[in-house]
Amino acid sequence: MTAGAFTPERLELLQLLSTQGAISIENAKLYNQLEDYSRTLETKVEERTAQLALATAAAEAANQAKSTFIANMSHELRSPLNAILGFSQLTLRSRGLSQEQAENLGIVNRSGEHLLTLINNVLDLSKIESGKITLNEKNFDLHRLLEDMEDMFHLKARDKGLQLAWDRASELPRYIRTDQVKLRQVLINLLNNALKFTQEGGVSVRARLADRVPEDREKTAIRMEVEDTGAGIAPEELDRVFEAFGQSSTGKQAQEGTGLGLPISRQFVRLMGGDMGVSSQVGRGTVFYFDIAVREVAAGSIEDSKPSRQVIALEPHQPRYRILIVDDKPINRQLLIKQLNPLGFELREASNGQEALEIFSQWSPHLIWMDMRMPVMDGYEATRLLKAGPKGQATPVIALTASVLEEERAVVMGAGCDDFLRKPYREKDIWEMMSKHLGVRYVWEGGETERPETRESDGEVLTAAAIKALPGEWVASLSQGLLEGDIDLMAAIVEKISTQNASLAEALEACLHNFEFEKVLALIQE
Repeated sequence: MTAGAFTPERLELLQLLSTQGAISIENAKLYNQLEDYSRTLETKVEERTAQLALATAAAEAANQAKSTFIANMSHELRSPLNAILGFSQLTLRSRGLSQEQAENLGIVNRSGEHLLTLINNVLDLSKIESGKITLNEKNFDLHRLLEDMEDMFHLKARDKGLQLAWDRASELPRYIRTDQVKLRQVLINLLNNALKFTQEGGVSVRARLADRVPEDREKTAIRMEVEDTGAGIAPEELDRVFEAFGQSSTGKQAQEGTGLGLPISRQFVRLMGGDMGVSSQVGRGTVFYFDIAVREVAAGSIEDSKPSRQVIALEPHQPRYRILIVDDKPINRQLLIKQLNPLGFELREASNGQEALEIFSQWSPHLIWMDMRMPVMDGYEATRLLKAGPKGQATPVIALTASVLEEERAVVMGAGCDDFLRKPYREKDIWEMMSKHLGVRYVWEGGETERPETRESDGEVLTAAAIKALPGEWVASLSQGLLEGDIDLMAAIVEKISTQNASLAEALEACLHNFEFEKVLALIQE
């Protein structure tokens, strides 16, 4: 055998080496492919992450743009609504109206109120979507709220030939603390829907203690149900009624509403520590029910609400008050002039902040109604300049704004305004503000004379015993604020006191506004 001959053993070895080499080469190829795929995947992930970040930023920008648009549109709509509601209310007071004229004006006024409700619903939805909706709790009489609802819907039910039954359990707490405005809106939405979709039979409202125990053991859960004998909702449509702009087939056939009432109501209920549900049978009716968590409070912490009455004159032996009205829209100035002029106030008007400053320096008004959005000089700048001097600090400036953003209140008060009133306002709001800041006393329809927001004299409310009943740290902070002249500290303590004793807080606020610091200090020391 020669040296180069291929023996069977050598052939086997060559085949083995060849096989191993092939495997190594294949592994190397696979490894290279895996590395290429990994690099490609990383690149794609980075690209997708960058695209997602851009999409998120675009969505946030679009959402912010939508919120800004809704807020601006709401502002623009509320200004003319202020005139529609104000002038219709003003004209309805005229004794020379025929019955037909009064009915027509009543329709205009009610339509304006309905339009305001729709605007507020859209705004509420926008606030809910952006997470800006807040809970504004206060102490109130739950039984009276339910009685008011009964009075409000009694005629509407009677006109449709429907029964409206109210069942209030004996153990239901009377005086509670939660967001009264939101609870009232939820009940209005549910009752409106129930009466709208019920053609025969009736609607029942039930209120009782709930079975569940709230997470906060200091609170009580109450349940409310609104049941109707209407057309009912199909099972596959039950979830849809809580979607924004979602309506059941019955709702679409009625061709009424926006489909916002129920989703907003559910969000309000959740904000109040509960939830809302529905059960229904087609052809037999529907029950909407919800639980909320409330805090029971003492009867003495409730502010009595007086029935709406008209002011017909000012009490005699008062100063002739000078009032400056600042607004760039003539129709809004004219409305206030028509409301205030018959009572004998001395009035001047300005169309912007610059004019207001000139009139202020020459005329020295007792009080200024200040619009905040104006050309030339807006209300913020005008108020800051007014409050820079001692004469301006002693002159109440009340902001009148069509803005609906809650943040606006802080900005307005930060500019130096003494109070805040949103358009469209009610006439009684004007009287209460002027009484609060000037001490104006009115003669009301029926011959009674009193300040509209006062139930008892300050002397009956502001006593050493009432102050002693407050938490010690509140009294100490109030004393410190009085001694140091710290207005912000005093205001913060008065706001805390209002949660426990609203009447005492009002009396203290009046004393602080009139710089009667020594009087309050004497009561604290006593």
